Amino acid sequence: LKNRFAPGGLILLYHRVAEVPSDPSELCVKPRHFTEHLEVLKKHSYPVPLQQLVQTVRDGKSLNKSVAITFDDGYADNLYNAKPLLEQHNIPATVFVSTGYLEHERESWWDELERLLLQPGTLPKTLCLGINGNTYKWDLGEAAYYSEDAYQRHCNWTWCTPKEADPSPRQSLYRTLYQLLRPLLPEERQKLMDQIVTWSGAQSGSRSTHHFLSPKEVYALQQNSLLEVGAHTVNHPFLSTQPAAQQHYELHHSKTRLEEIIERPVNSFAYPHGDYTAQTAAFAREVGFVCACSIIPSKVRRNVDSFQLPRVQVKDWDGEEFARQLSRWFYG
Repeated sequence: LKNRFAPGGLILLYHRVAEVPSDPSELCVKPRHFTEHLEVLKKHSYPVPLQQLVQTVRDGKSLNKSVAITFDDGYADNLYNAKPLLEQHNIPATVFVSTGYLEHERESWWDELERLLLQPGTLPKTLCLGINGNTYKWDLGEAAYYSEDAYQRHCNWTWCTPKEADPSPRQSLYRTLYQLLRPLLPEERQKLMDQIVTWSGAQSGSRSTHHFLSPKEVYALQQNSLLEVGAHTVNHPFLSTQPAAQQHYELHHSKTRLEEIIERPVNSFAYPHGDYTAQTAAFAREVGFVCACSIIPSKVRRNVDSFQLPRVQVKDWDGEEFARQLSRWFYG
């Protein structure tokens, strides 16, 4: 009864609106599916800016199926693919930008790992790395050569696939390295990625499909009242693993850098990986954010903490499946 008559609100978590051949982290929603999502939202909910939803929470008013759209990381396709569709449907959104990638000529480490390991080509058979005082060694065997046919068969693989179902040692190595590298400090992780690039014999760089926003593009992103720019730290770390001073730096510096670029206050923040502590949330208040988003998969209710806002992650569903998911989130 509570769900039926007081369905609450939702904050949707997207990353990218793009169509790429391989997406092991499941970050992309195809533009045609995103269009269908927006049509469903206009029909079955009330799309609102994130700050309006937060103010409704603070005022103790009914959220009544209010929905706020958010994007994490700051991929360039947020500007070139998502923004035109949002404008076409007159639906607002917030884009959380990691400032350390703004002038980064390389891809994110997770995209670079995919490019090195899961694209067709030949790699050395053996990889050795020292991580956190431990020495790791992997043998690719016959999978050192990865044919175009094998790539086409396996390009829909994601790291959420059960480990025992990995189609080749390439996917198993990607899974293992992703899990080992993800919690490391940014500097340490980058050194290891440099070693992997050297081992692979590939060039560092960025595919045109995997660019992040530049400062000029961030400015262009918010050149109307429909899209808000929010902060997502500098280096996209696991904040709970960082010393207090580094956590404060990640929040404060990302906020001030974005404010320099867009020439207006940055009020919203999103914890990378949804990872934070009570101290992190306190820092978010201290540096001047109005709210902060987690990845707790839940509805937004009137008594929610504005610095622990829940979000539900959206996948590359067609409109029909998205409508089913929306109904489950509201009424399930």
